[in-house]
Amino acid sequence: MTSDPLPNPAAPLQPEGTDLSAMLARFERGDLRVRDLARLITKVENRSPDSSTIIERVYPKTGHAQVVGITGPPGAGKSTLINRLIAQYRGIGKKIAILAIDPSSPFSGGAVLGDRVRMTDHYKDEGVYIRSLSSRGSHGGLSRAAREIVKLLDAYGYDLIIIETVGVGQTELAIMDLADTTVVVTVPEAGDGVQVMKAGLNEIADIFVVNKADREGSDRIKAELELSVHLRGGDGWRAPVLLTQAAVDRGVDKLVEAIAMHRDYLREHSDAAREAERRMHEFVEVLSAELEERAARGIADGGVSTVVGEVRRGNLNPYSAARRIIEDRETLDELLHNSKAHRSGKAR
Repeated sequence: MTSDPLPNPAAPLQPEGTDLSAMLARFERGDLRVRDLARLITKVENRSPDSSTIIERVYPKTGHAQVVGITGPPGAGKSTLINRLIAQYRGIGKKIAILAIDPSSPFSGGAVLGDRVRMTDHYKDEGVYIRSLSSRGSHGGLSRAAREIVKLLDAYGYDLIIIETVGVGQTELAIMDLADTTVVVTVPEAGDGVQVMKAGLNEIADIFVVNKADREGSDRIKAELELSVHLRGGDGWRAPVLLTQAAVDRGVDKLVEAIAMHRDYLREHSDAAREAERRMHEFVEVLSAELEERAARGIADGGVSTVVGEVRRGNLNPYSAARRIIEDRETLDELLHNSKAHRSGKAR
């Protein structure tokens, strides 16, 4: 699915100057090294002041990769399934990237990789890139970081980008908004298929997979999911329900076929209104995050010190303070444009 490019070649680089300029120039020429890609991803993940400039510069090269989201409860065998998918796609010469969203401690920020180590079979393959993204307890920030990392991977030239999430909460549903095709993986032991529907996955699933299908109850779960798809109705895409045994590589080829069929369906039934809405959603998300980040940097650098001082002393409540800043153009300009990072960028 394509995106309208919004290039801004005149955008000033932030303090990291020559090194970043060289990396972006190589990116635009198409000769960026993988280690440089990793460095750019780290800047985006850590919300470097250069993050927006990086994405602006690479945006014209995006819109070519198919983005597949894979979600489902822990223990469903998603990592094993993805490992098999990597082998299948590499077998037909496709370059593939994996963005694995890890749960993490809200205190340490450390990611728990779990059984993702099984993907290490492919680490030496130059056509495969695997990256973990720690959630660090942030929902909106995680969604934006994931979106921007996907754009970097897309612009770098990967044919297929898989986003793997752990769990079935609101964070996962938000991240699945980034995917062209969403695959929901469950197992017979997951219990009543109604639980899948309650989690909201029935509404976002483009493909259902019942993994570990050699276990008792797989046919029942498959039947329940097929019924839920039927009850969902509509004349559009009907999500297929597939049985797989990823551990022994059974049924994975059918999943590859289903992903390809959904890609073709989207191409044949492009929805201009939906794409416009998707771009507007991204715009609002980026604008909100950019304002928040600039405001935080401005306050940290001493901007709007009078208002901040009144809030700290309890003489002004946060709502009145925010209104005062927003409604006073001079004060708002001071907050958003006078941070150290912004001044350094303008001076270049």
